[in-house]
Amino acid sequence: MSVKNFTDPIPTPDDLVEKLSGCEIIIAMRERTRFDAAILARLPRLKLLITTGMRNNAIDVGAASAQAICVCGTRSLSSPTPELTWGLLLALARHIPAEVAAIRGGGKWQTQIGTGLSGKTLGILGLGKIGTQIARYAHAFEMPVLAWSPHLTKEICQAAGAELAPGLDELLQRADIVTLHMVLADSTRGMMGARELGLLKPTALLVNTSRGPLIDEKSLVQALTENRIAGAALDVYDMEPLPPSHPLRTLRNVVATPHIGYVTRENYQIFYKDTVEDIQAWQKGTPIRTL
Repeated sequence: MSVKNFTDPIPTPDDLVEKLSGCEIIIAMRERTRFDAAILARLPRLKLLITTGMRNNAIDVGAASAQAICVCGTRSLSSPTPELTWGLLLALARHIPAEVAAIRGGGKWQTQIGTGLSGKTLGILGLGKIGTQIARYAHAFEMPVLAWSPHLTKEICQAAGAELAPGLDELLQRADIVTLHMVLADSTRGMMGARELGLLKPTALLVNTSRGPLIDEKSLVQALTENRIAGAALDVYDMEPLPPSHPLRTLRNVVATPHIGYVTRENYQIFYKDTVEDIQAWQKGTPIRTL
């Protein structure tokens, strides 16, 4: 069995089909590549499609099943993304990247004044597994926690030590820092638009390690450019990789990382071990971790 590794972005469906047309097994890293019905129909040799993790919204599982393509997943850790989220929050609040750059460049000493977290209200949009972990971190930093999502209950909030906000607007108006942990769907796409961003305090910080399209990117760039919010820390974007000339790469009030929320040595060890197990089980005719 020969193995091919694709590390560069594949710009068009035609390019994707050309590169993968000879593959019987494909391993997709998270949701970076879309495998919809049209793409799958053009890959007649494909028999096994594996995604890292047990959910991948970029794969049309129903279409795969209709074409007798087995789709399997892997286990993953839940800790890497909340850890990165908190690291980005600290980096943004204390201007860590700028101060590191000043030290390395031999520039001025102590160039900016940071924002402390103790006593600041953290607003969490989405109190699932990741959001609940973020609430725990906030408690360790002595931060009150406010949470909201369309179906969130007081009982879930109480278990996480959070206050249930009456609505999204109230959370945005009260929070000093807002972090997004929502699943991307038609109902959540663009949930943070120009109106919602306008509800934030001028001193507010915004963190997104979930999915880029939850925030209207054009409106966010405008708010940051005009200093209508204090800053944003981002790990996810509308287009990935982020285009070289994109303003989010250069705005001084942005801390940006290249979608590395899940990228840890421990997670990759699980991904690849489980991938090998998936292939071996499929070859034996007893697939495991099927989606």
